[in-house]
Amino acid sequence: MPNRFLCDVLNEMRECTKTLNFSYLLGLIGESQALANRMEAKLEDIEEIEFLHVRIRELKKEKKKLEKQVDELDEINT
Repeated sequence: MPNRFLCDVLNEMRECTKTLNFSYLLGLIGESQALANRMEAKLEDIEEIEFLHVRIRELKKEKKKLEKQVDELDEINT
């Protein structure tokens, strides 16, 4: 099934008003809502991924500090 864009659905809604045939308008409204929901969900996913990348970098820095502390403690104990 090819991807459908929200703009395509909105254009079909405009065609409904031009032809005064509103029989499929409710379906188009539902489809536009589903497409908009998918778009919002994807934007949230992208934001979450960016946050996770930042958190991973922070944790890697913390890991290096802890490894350095462990190495220092090993040197002291030997």
